[in-house]
Amino acid sequence: MLFINNDVVRQVLDMPACITAQEEAFARLITGESVFRPRIDMYVPCDRPDGYYRWGDVVGTSHGVLAVRLKSDIVVWPEAEDGTRSEKKFCMEPGTYCGLVFLFSTGSGEPLALMNDGYLQQMRVGGAAGIGARLLSRPDSHTVGVIGSGGMARTFLRAICAVRDITAARVFSPNAHHRESYAAEMSDLLGIEVVAVDTAREAVRGVDIIATATDSLTPVIQTDWLEPGQHVSTLGLREIAPETVMRFDVVVQQGREGLDLPESRIYQRDVPGSMGAYVAGTEEEQKRIPRGAAHQKVEREIPVYTDVISGKAGGRQNRDQITQYHTFGNWGVQFPAVGAHVFRRAKELGLGHDLPTEWFLQDIRN
Repeated sequence: MLFINNDVVRQVLDMPACITAQEEAFARLITGESVFRPRIDMYVPCDRPDGYYRWGDVVGTSHGVLAVRLKSDIVVWPEAEDGTRSEKKFCMEPGTYCGLVFLFSTGSGEPLALMNDGYLQQMRVGGAAGIGARLLSRPDSHTVGVIGSGGMARTFLRAICAVRDITAARVFSPNAHHRESYAAEMSDLLGIEVVAVDTAREAVRGVDIIATATDSLTPVIQTDWLEPGQHVSTLGLREIAPETVMRFDVVVQQGREGLDLPESRIYQRDVPGSMGAYVAGTEEEQKRIPRGAAHQKVEREIPVYTDVISGKAGGRQNRDQITQYHTFGNWGVQFPAVGAHVFRRAKELGLGHDLPTEWFLQDIRN
């Protein structure tokens, strides 16, 4: 049994390998070699009067490895001066987080690894943006407009640069210091010109690819900003308004999430950040949770990634089409795919901390 922390993940996981591992695992969904159970969340009132405790877990298997990803968060939804809201999360105190990935062999049942999910999480989500850009953006795309300046916004740009010859990017986020730091860091890392701009409109005007990677509960781009030929990669369901989704010529979602369970007082879908959640608490306590912005309905059929690569649905057909790839879905397959790559590379290089496997076994039948 190997414990793998974020520093080791950072050493062994590069973006091209992260993208390839996911593409191969997604293709196995078609044959049945990959399978997953969508994420299920649980919300419980926490000590803070403005927040909730959220537990999330997702399970999936691909290529001989099963992964269980676990999250333990306190979530709050602060409101900005302009009335918009975002989601913030932490474990115990702001700045610390608890997310873990367990890996098991489906051949023998052996527990293989326990790893921090932080860097792996950012890379697998960013890698999905690269998958979408390779699938739908014009091959000669050279410019990117990024909205967001956090970890996901960093890996979004890295992934897009891994699949397209990007020469320049612009970035906007509400915090001027954050966007300027992002621009400086990503310019050095990628060897391209990355410029911080003062508005979201300026960030996306005239670019080939738009990348939105924010924690906003409200749309971050407007429909009339879209230009012929652009491709849009999005992180959250709430970043794009339903009317904007209707404007896209081609929309592809990475996968289907959520369980088709009847809603009740306990099982609810109108919860930010969750496709479905079991919610505890009194009626008064549940008022802490924002409603109405979680999952806006879009009146169109949206194919998934496997529909396009199997030929059941089409991708971009011409240069002028406006396309969108939503990185939402297939989460349970991403973790065994990327996690297994990290585990094997760490083993090859002698990295990580060995934990006695017998600690995780017992002689009592469970």
